[in-house]
Amino acid sequence: MTAIAVVAALFIVVIFYYNVSPESGLMPQCSFRLLTGYDCPGCGFQRALHALLHGRVAEAWGYNPFVFFAVPAALFYIVVESGCRHWPELHRRATSPWALWGILLIVVCWWIVRNVI
Repeated sequence: MTAIAVVAALFIVVIFYYNVSPESGLMPQCSFRLLTGYDCPGCGFQRALHALLHGRVAEAWGYNPFVFFAVPAALFYIVVESGCRHWPELHRRATSPWALWGILLIVVCWWIVRNVI
């Protein structure tokens, strides 16, 4: 099952790399920003991810610096979930309420900071 998920993720990354760009018009607009005028924590994330895939780090930072936290965190949690039988203690700690509330706090703080600055 994990191998299927990895292949599917790689397929999506390849499609995103070659076919979806900010100029293509295929990236959806943020509903929160359209309604309020404020950025959500993820505004610019798709453009930042696209820039990162093409090796444009400074451009990615300009779109959404949070991508440099979110991508490694997502990869970490993919490894933790796929290896929960091998590393049960790591899984227990990474998915504890304290860890998840901590991540939520970081996201909310980022949300506030990016709209104040």
